[in-house]
Parts: sequence; structure tokens; C-alpha cells
Amino acid sequence: MKKIIFLFFFAIKLVNVSAQNVSLYQQFNGRFDFTMIGNTLNTGENNITPGCSILTSSAANLNLTPTDVIEKVFLYWAGSGTGDFQIKLNDIDVIAQRNFALTQGTSNLPFFSAFADVTAQVVSTGNGIYTVSDLDLNATINTLTYCNNRTNFGGWAMIVVYKNNALPLNQLNVYDGLQGIPTSVNITLNSLNVIDNVGAKIGFLAWEGDSSLAVNETLRINGSILSNALNPANNAFNSTSTVTNSSNLYNMDMDIYDIQNNISIGDATATVQMTSGQDFVMINAIVTKLNSQLPDATIVANNVEVKCNSRQIKIDHTVFNTIATNPLPANTQVAIFADNVFVGSFLTTTILPIGGSETGFTTVTIPASIPLNFVLKLVVDSDANGLGAVTEILENNNSFATSVRLFDPPKFRVLENLTSCNIGFSKGLFDFSDYSNLVKINSADTVQFFESASNANNNLNEIYNTLNYVANTTPRTIFVKLTNSDGCSSITTFDLFTKNCPPTVFQALTPNGDGENDSLIITSLYDIFTNHQLFIYNRWGQLVWQGGNNQRFEGLSNTGFRVAGNVLTSGTYFYVLELNDAAFPEPLHGYLFLRR
Repeated sequence: MKKIIFLFFFAIKLVNVSAQNVSLYQQFNGRFDFTMIGNTLNTGENNITPGCSILTSSAANLNLTPTDVIEKVFLYWAGSGTGDFQIKLNDIDVIAQRNFALTQGTSNLPFFSAFADVTAQVVSTGNGIYTVSDLDLNATINTLTYCNNRTNFGGWAMIVVYKNNALPLNQLNVYDGLQGIPTSVNITLNSLNVIDNVGAKIGFLAWEGDSSLAVNETLRINGSILSNALNPANNAFNSTSTVTNSSNLYNMDMDIYDIQNNISIGDATATVQMTSGQDFVMINAIVTKLNSQLPDATIVANNVEVKCNSRQIKIDHTVFNTIATNPLPANTQVAIFADNVFVGSFLTTTILPIGGSETGFTTVTIPASIPLNFVLKLVVDSDANGLGAVTEILENNNSFATSVRLFDPPKFRVLENLTSCNIGFSKGLFDFSDYSNLVKINSADTVQFFESASNANNNLNEIYNTLNYVANTTPRTIFVKLTNSDGCSSITTFDLFTKNCPPTVFQALTPNGDGENDSLIITSLYDIFTNHQLFIYNRWGQLVWQGGNNQRFEGLSNTGFRVAGNVLTSGTYFYVLELNDAAFPEPLHGYLFLRR
């Protein structure tokens, strides 16, 4: 199989430069071929024709077959001087889109070439006569010494790339620039991958060649001289057109050569060498056509899905076989790298036709050694070591890279547990309002409190009263949820405990039915020290009342000798409170005053 590459060389017009190197401009892959048409403005060869006047217009005929479909048309025009960059093509204005400049070393005279993509106009017009006009270089030629230097010239050419379903699968490369001879110039044509050299050809667009000058004027590819019936081996640039078989294309050449025997299968580059011992020649464009039935795989990541608190990413990817001349096999491997570290791979699942694509999803886990911010790279037709198994048209367009940032969960400080006094059956009152700030390392994070992990995960029943939070039972775990600007969350916890605090006995009671102090008030006792025993003695040391957790002293006697019934008279009494708690082994005791 043969690979076809079209390379265009371009350059930017510069002042006082000697040339712009011919280099790749555009590539076409498929059932493509090319032709060239154009014409000179010279009425004869400037080397032998007296006078310096040249024409301002000339015409050429485009004659493609009915099944040829125009893909691209590139118009070049050139001549003596610094340039005329606005001309007409069939009376339609054309403005140069790119300019090339060259200064002859021996005369220091400037020359120019211009470029415009005229595809739309030529597609609309089709076959027929094309006339370039308003290309008037006479003033420049007559002002400077071009005539005496025999370098007065002007002309135009169109490179026409067309498609035809009857053609083999080719790759065309168009190269352009502006490089001059003498004495010699070497141009390396890159991006070749010669699979089959049958039908290989190369085309040249050159300016200012003279058929009457044939001093060591050669054109070589890979060291071998190219020649044909129109172009002798020692007079390559001799005012000829291979397409029209013309030899009166004064001071310009549009030559196409068969190079089947000049390149070899496996070649990645070709070297073009041009020499001239006398004739001043400028190379403007080179076109190569090679038969190349090869796939060309490319890949993109359409989207990378990153989840909070996870190093697992989901990659939405598409593998293409767009500029190919052959299908891409199924099971082509794609390697995945994070900061150039291999992290996984997958295989394509179908045979991709020319122009085809395949979209899929792949999940990989990024190792902990990779930072949160990294470059994700997908390489199609590659293993972990960067080695491929499929021969392709281009081997340097297989990768796609994009920046990825993993969502790191919020960092937090560990919170201390809280303990408050038991206010009954392990119930407690707590203040953790300052924990919103204490837990945060990043002040921008938001903090929420919940009574369960489920509530925290689902944002249900958030605790809002953190200043006076009542825990009905303890121990209780409080779940603290921190959320950062990425929407990622972390959950930490702290525990609430209660302890039995010492009771306080209010030493007065007034059991008169007014609702105030009708019973002896003892805080932190009832439902806390549930096994306590309270003993009340009169001034003579006689026990007059005793009770436990479910009883209150209301000034009535419930035990001992009672003279006046069970109503105790006003006076001073003595109490003994046994808590029956290991933390409080000694009973509490003191005086209290009963007033009726």
C-alpha cells in the first residue's frame, strides 16, 4: 500500500530576507489526485527576448472529468518586485491571503509570490477558461534593473485537488514557501510513510526558469535525477507544463514526475535537491501523491466526570479515524496516563471505517501518589510503554491531554466531646455554638450539625439550636458536616455525655398552697439520683419524713410519732440526703426552715 501526503509550505513576507523555506501546508487523505493550470505573463523568455514589457493578464483552461469533484483550489501568482497582492480571477477581485518574499543574492533584487484559496469560485464556475488580470508589474520592472538582470517575469498557477471514487486511496501533501537557486537547495519532505510506491508522483511549481539555460540544472529526489520527455536531466526548469505538454510557459514551470522508482516502501522522508549553475530559479510549491491505505487514529476526551471524595474518574471519550485511507481495526488499545504515569487502558470495540468514530466510557482510579491537579492523557494505539501495534498515516497525532482536578474533601479539626449535668434520666443541655468555627480549617467551608449519619448525608433535620441543644438521652453522637466550594463534604463527630452533678437543697419551704415552695426544692436530684433517700428530722432528732425518687417533702409527716396528725408545724428541721451513688459516698445534710 502507498501513503499519499500533500504538504504545503508557507511563509510570511519579511523585509530583507533571502527566502521562506518550503514546508507542509495542507494534507488530504482519501481518493484524491491533483492537477495544475496556469499561465505566464511573459511574451517570451526574458533571457533572450528584447524589451521588458510583460502582459497584465493571461488565461488557462481547466478540464476535469465529469466524475472529478473539486476539493481545494490554491491560486499562486508571482513576479518581479515587492508584490501586487490584489488581482482578478475571471473579473472577480482576489486579495492575497499569504505573501512570500525572496531577495536574489547576486542582484539584491526583490521577488514575490502570493497565495489565495479560490475553491469557492472555481467550484461555482467549474471547467472552462480562467483568466488572471490586473497583475501589472511593468512599473516595477521598468524602474529597477530587472531587464538588464534578465529576471523580469510574472505568472500565475492553480493547484487543483480533486476527489474521484475511481481513484485508489491516496494521501496528498501540499508544501509551499519560496526558495531560490542557484547554486543548490535541499528540501526535506517530512510526514511520509510509504506503504506502496505504485503510482507515486510529485509536482513542482517554479518561477523564472529559462529553457535556453541548461548549466547543471538538475532536479533530484533521494539522490536520483528526475527527467521526462519535457524536462531533460540537465534542464529541469525550462518553461514547461506537464499537464498541457506545453514548452512555451515562459519563465515558469508546472512539472509533474513519476517517482515510483525514487522512493521505497518504509520511507518516512524524501529529500528534494535542486541545482543550477547559472539559471536563477524559485521553488514556490511542491505536491506529492502516494498511495496510502492506512488508518489514522485520534482521540479526544469529551468529558471527565470527577466525584467528591473519590479518586475514581469516568472518562467520556471518542476515538476517530478521520483522515484515514483505511479502516482502524477493532481492539485497538488506548493507554491512559496521569502526569505521564500509566493508570489504565481500554480497547476499541468496533472496526472504524474511514471517517468513522466510536464513543465510550472508561473508569479509572487515580493513584494516591498523583496530586489533586494533574494532566490526563489518552493515547490511542499505545500500550503502557507508548508502543503501538497499528501502522498509521501519522504517528504523532494519537494523544489527547486535558487538565483534571480531583475534588478533595474538606479538612477539619477533631472536636472534643462535651459533658453537661444530667437533668434527668441522662438528659442534658449543651452549648456547641462555637464548634462551627472550631471545626473548620478553611474558613470558607460551611458547617452543619445532625443527629445521625443518614440525616447528614441527606441534609435532613439539621440542628439549628446549637446554643441550647437538649439531648434527651446520652451518650449521643453529633454528626458535623463540612461542605466546601466544590460541593464536596466531610463528616466528623463528637459525643455528648451527661454526669450527675451535686444536688442543691433550697433550705426553705412554705406549704401553703400558693404554688411557690410548696415542697422542698432540691435541684439535680430527682430522676438523676434515682436511688436516693431523703430523711427529715425535727429539732428533737425524731425522724418525721422519709422518701425516694418518686416522693416530695411537702411539710407532712409520713413516719414516726405524730401528735397533731401528719401536718408538721413551722420550725427548723434537719435533713439527711443519701444519694446512693458511688461518686458521692457521703450523705448531704443540713437545716431547712418550714413556714406555714
